[in-house]
Amino acid sequence: MQTTTVSELFSILNQSSILIKKQRQIPYLEALSATGRYIYEDRIGEEGIKKELETLYAHFFHEGMTAEEIRRAFQLAILKGMKEAHLPNHELTPDSLVLLFGHIVSLLMNERPFSVLDPAVGTANLLTGIMNQAKAEDVAAYGADTDGLLLNLAVTNANLQQKDIHFFHQDGLKPLLIEPCDIVVCDVPVGIYPDKKTAETYELNEIGGKAYTHFLFIEQGIKALKDSGYLLYLIPNRLFSEDRERHFHRFIHRHAVILALLQLPLSLFKNQEAAKSVLLLQKKERETAQANQALLAEMPSFSNQEELRRFMRKMDDWFARRL
Repeated sequence: MQTTTVSELFSILNQSSILIKKQRQIPYLEALSATGRYIYEDRIGEEGIKKELETLYAHFFHEGMTAEEIRRAFQLAILKGMKEAHLPNHELTPDSLVLLFGHIVSLLMNERPFSVLDPAVGTANLLTGIMNQAKAEDVAAYGADTDGLLLNLAVTNANLQQKDIHFFHQDGLKPLLIEPCDIVVCDVPVGIYPDKKTAETYELNEIGGKAYTHFLFIEQGIKALKDSGYLLYLIPNRLFSEDRERHFHRFIHRHAVILALLQLPLSLFKNQEAAKSVLLLQKKERETAQANQALLAEMPSFSNQEELRRFMRKMDDWFARRL
């Protein structure tokens, strides 16, 4: 991937978003959604700055560019917009983890067609990153989110990358009208879930007397899976320590098999409290047996390329033996 291509695409998205922001007096992220829509619809709805936008857009799509380059450029523009808008609770999944998730999904599915759901899809950065790395040509993708602005950005993101994704503007913890999926992925929201009525429909609605959003999303993910399907989540490290009464432990024992738990390097996070791990589960069916040995590991710093390559080789070998 050429860094220059990503930089050039970002420059076009950024310059055009600034023009639209000034023209319409709207926030940068809304302008970004609009400029992306103008690009993929090949129709500009800004008469006052139409010529300037046409000049910029003429250099967007070109031979040899990839969907992954578009994703990264769009991600940079979203990050800029979130920083300007001071949106601390709207953080994108780091690129290193998008690549890790995509690699794991590729190991699980190989070249087989599959369906994938992200019940807290945000801007679809994680979901489209996974699709870009998929070896299968046929991927049915679904995403849900309550935030209208983020979902508009997700639609724009997917369309620019020419990804066919079915989006739902709804709470991912409410019933999802889709067929069971092969994989559910999520950078899981963390906190207390405010909708008590919906929380009461979940087995995991009271962990230590509280309805934690992150536990509910795990249960929802398992519900949304086919038998023997995979749940691949980014979870808070404190998840297991919050399960003092082992309610979650018993739930997992009944419904799934833990295949892997990878603790991410602390250097990826602002503080230890924010640290996360990658959790891989497989939904149980009669033929699903407990893994002989789950992959439990602490990942090395992503800046240590030699150690990281060694870890990835070991992980790939484990998946090759397991699958």
